[in-house]
Amino acid sequence: MAAPEPLISVRDLRIAFDGVEAVRGISFDVRPREVLAIVGESGAGKSLTARALLGMLPRGAATTGTVRPDLSAERGRRIALVPQDALSALSPVHPVGDQLAAAVRSVARVSRAEARSRAVAALERVGIPDAARKARAYPHEFSGGMRQRAVIAMATINDPDVLVADEPTTALDEERRDQVLRVLAERREAVGAALVLVTHDLDVVREHADRALVMYAGRLTELGPAAQVLERPLAPYTSGLLASLPQNARGRRLPTFPGTPPTPGALPPGCAFAPRCHLATDACRDEEPEPRQADGRLVSCHHWERV
Repeated sequence: MAAPEPLISVRDLRIAFDGVEAVRGISFDVRPREVLAIVGESGAGKSLTARALLGMLPRGAATTGTVRPDLSAERGRRIALVPQDALSALSPVHPVGDQLAAAVRSVARVSRAEARSRAVAALERVGIPDAARKARAYPHEFSGGMRQRAVIAMATINDPDVLVADEPTTALDEERRDQVLRVLAERREAVGAALVLVTHDLDVVREHADRALVMYAGRLTELGPAAQVLERPLAPYTSGLLASLPQNARGRRLPTFPGTPPTPGALPPGCAFAPRCHLATDACRDEEPEPRQADGRLVSCHHWERV
């Protein structure tokens, strides 16, 4: 069957600060109801790429390329954010229920009573016990897991087409992480939304993603079906990330990459990963590889067949 038309198409997205590019020519699609995971080390440009979809880039960011359609003007209705730090995302001086009701009234002409009723129902749907009472509580009176479920309720309360979740479980322990991911999956399915999931947790990608976009130094390294990317990576960087997972060590010492990722203002010539790559040759150090079709996905590597 032909793939459905994408909800969002990103082409040659570049994001720069003071002339230094932090995201360098990223292209991808987001399809209806799919989960697209964006993974990579800190500083790879994952969050910047995701927040460009929302029109929520930091002040001073200069962008080129295209994001179509531009949903940023309909933030909260057609596209919504599940942030990493729910405590910072929620106002400390307003009850949680009032904040959800305000999200409803920002896109729908309903009474305050109707908005509040929808807010309580949204908290119930994400598993907040005694939701009517909790709606009157302030964010600091919620546990970390409950706060994260509350922002999921806020993000999905207007049935958006696309959800962007930026490291939504980083501050949670494993039990609460699994609870939050389960709630996020249930609400995404209920409203029929696609999900762009920014994460460094490859286990989360394995369990929840349809496709995976691997980034390094602001560039696409690999993009394809999540199961293929994780089971049979084509890029040395992806292969190294998977080899470094404890469950893949099989009693051996965990392998590591030498060195550290380059900063955007100090990229090496050629492939940015070449100084850390065991397959690097002079061609890698001389010429940055462009994404190419290989084995049903995109990969940016001169030597992908050797991986």
